[in-house]
Amino acid sequence: MAAVRFFVLQKPMTKKERYERFIAYFQQAMPEANTELHYANPFQLLCAVMLSAQCTDKRVNMVTPALFEAFPTPQAMAEATKDEVLYYVKSVSYPNSKAEHLVKMAQMLMEQHGGEVPGDFDALIALPGVGRKTANVMLSVAWGEARMAVDTHVFRVSHRLGLVARTADTPFKVERELVKNIPADDIPRAHHWLLLHGRYVCTSRRPHCERCGLSAFCPSSAVHPSSTRGGNGTQP
Repeated sequence: MAAVRFFVLQKPMTKKERYERFIAYFQQAMPEANTELHYANPFQLLCAVMLSAQCTDKRVNMVTPALFEAFPTPQAMAEATKDEVLYYVKSVSYPNSKAEHLVKMAQMLMEQHGGEVPGDFDALIALPGVGRKTANVMLSVAWGEARMAVDTHVFRVSHRLGLVARTADTPFKVERELVKNIPADDIPRAHHWLLLHGRYVCTSRRPHCERCGLSAFCPSSAVHPSSTRGGNGTQP
């Protein structure tokens, strides 16, 4: 008589369980997570974050020491010309527009905020060259607020891990879903967890699933049989 085989269907992981495993892993693997940008004060951080748009942190860290030495304060940068700032940032992406934004940003800080970087979301996004992502980074990194900045790394990894739905097809939708499901105390670190994981492990063209500590429950993993490369959403 032929042997009878029994198959036990694995219960699908709930979204709550997925987030719990994601947070537990990084709390152990990366308990201290922060920006890789080098800065000494909120003004320097703002300049660095503005320069980092579509550019590597490594490149930004190469240009900011000389930039900050030449323009150590908002007043010094506000009094500079675009070409004077451009000299220091010409090796980053989109240097002309970034140099212009830096000067205009510094001028607005002097004219409207007494030379101080505002710790208010609406005031930040009113600054030239500052969008939602940059404002969230500032509030999270400089002031420790529960803000989730969504860049291409955070967007990609959130979808691949199944943390957000396919319908979360914009950075703002991803931000809302992550903030809804991650405890407020963990949100500032979680931004860096997702970003750094995307930068060094879950890379865009060839994710390194073989050395990923999340592959056991990642729906996009290439190292377990039930995987389907590509995951649960658009991959930027």
